[in-house]
Amino acid sequence: MAYSGERPPDDLHALAPERFYEEVHSFEFWFQAVEGYLAETSHGRRGGLPDPPLEPADRERLVTALCNYCVGETAALEGASGLIACAPTRLAKIFLSTQVVDEGRHLEVFLHRLRELGVADPEREVERRASRELLQFKDRLLQLVARKDWNAAIFAQNVILESLEFAVFQDHAQTADPVTSDLLRRIIKDERRHIGFGENELGRRLTAQPEERRRLEIIRRELDRLVLRAVEDTARLLGATKDEEARVGRAYVESVERLGFLR
Repeated sequence: MAYSGERPPDDLHALAPERFYEEVHSFEFWFQAVEGYLAETSHGRRGGLPDPPLEPADRERLVTALCNYCVGETAALEGASGLIACAPTRLAKIFLSTQVVDEGRHLEVFLHRLRELGVADPEREVERRASRELLQFKDRLLQLVARKDWNAAIFAQNVILESLEFAVFQDHAQTADPVTSDLLRRIIKDERRHIGFGENELGRRLTAQPEERRRLEIIRRELDRLVLRAVEDTARLLGATKDEEARVGRAYVESVERLGFLR
């Protein structure tokens, strides 16, 4: 049964668990959600926002941050598309197909923003400025996808990577220029949905396969090193204080720990 849009989304929580699960993973629900915050936007942002020139140092920091955001979005795009073939249920395949569209749009939006900032060749700039830790994370995620390791790949992608992006984007949106802040706040709405899928999918599977928790904890320890270094690098280039950097790191850790994966 597809989400009809005839009742408020809050009422979905009154549904039986299986019907709720089917509703929120449907394309129809995705259409309603996206229409709610992308209507009347261009490249994902509202028209009429002020976009004054940035100081050279601020522009450099923003360009580097956006280049690294492109790496994360590319990892999620390639990961989600690769996982569709091995997804264990029809609903998971449908959800991942909506996530592929989300990630492709995020990547396009960030590349467009780079062009607005005067970057003539965004693809080359991403290659030049990409964080080594994020590239290593991307490689590791895609290895898990290639092995069709569903639990580990969903954990790396929809819990670890999406939690990282959610924490970083939410913090950056508070201090960014109006255009970048608007873009980030809209993208965050998608990240919440992606994290929710990962938490729901793994929560159900770990209940049935408790032995998997230990294996995923090992993978988390491996990936945490890369993620927290990426948080440190991003916070530094955006001019964050040590307290602000620690806050972003805690937000990431808390998102992952909701599934019971302790450091």
